[in-house]
Amino acid sequence: MSPLSILLLLLLGLCAGYIGGLAGVGGGIILVPSLVFILGFSQHLAQGTSLAIMLPPIGILAAWQYYEEGQVDIRVALVVIAGYLIGNYLGGKLATNVSDDTLRKIFAVFMLIVSIKMLFFTNGNGH
Repeated sequence: MSPLSILLLLLLGLCAGYIGGLAGVGGGIILVPSLVFILGFSQHLAQGTSLAIMLPPIGILAAWQYYEEGQVDIRVALVVIAGYLIGNYLGGKLATNVSDDTLRKIFAVFMLIVSIKMLFFTNGNGH
């Protein structure tokens, strides 16, 4: 890798980490489109790489900041983690068996639905 590539990747990681810590969004919302549109990755390669990137640092320092402020429900987090592990395995299994084009569309539709819901509704109940 060239020094410029390394710098670009470090900046990408910095931006994704910053947005993740600031807004609580998954780094994939930043990483996947960036890897596809800036670095020319296929959708499969971008999603797989994004998952690998997030393994070690996935919000540990940002979560710690929230925890110190009393803004983390550990019991809820542990239960969701259990389901997340199973769901993540099953989702990865499905994703690797669909075409790149289909996977890109699934990702885009998901992001669109989430952004519209967040833009027009004030809480999780849709009110």
